[in-house]
Amino acid sequence: MLRQLLGKFAEGRAEAHLKARGLSLVARNVRSRFGEIDLIMRDAEVLVFVEVRSRSRSDYGSAADSITSTKQRRIVLAAREYLARQSGQPPCRFDVVTLDGAQNRPVWIRNAFSDMG
Repeated sequence: MLRQLLGKFAEGRAEAHLKARGLSLVARNVRSRFGEIDLIMRDAEVLVFVEVRSRSRSDYGSAADSITSTKQRRIVLAAREYLARQSGQPPCRFDVVTLDGAQNRPVWIRNAFSDMG
């Protein structure tokens, strides 16, 4: 329960951070058989799939370190499934917003990973 609340808090912080930089929210917590996309945002004409990661301690690495290649593949597959249900295929990218440590200051990583073919 606490973990879910912390996750929602991190997603809210990430969303506010991105909106303050001109992006607009399309959807949040989009589920597919491959997993969940935390945020889908629009940056001008680009559809942005956003993974949000938060870590209060660095014992096991940073929040960014927790996004493994397996996790990236799952996000890409979920994004493809989402796009298959939409009309048209806008340009897309995969961003990450991390929140590390007690301060939980959002760090936005644009083009954090690619579609991987």
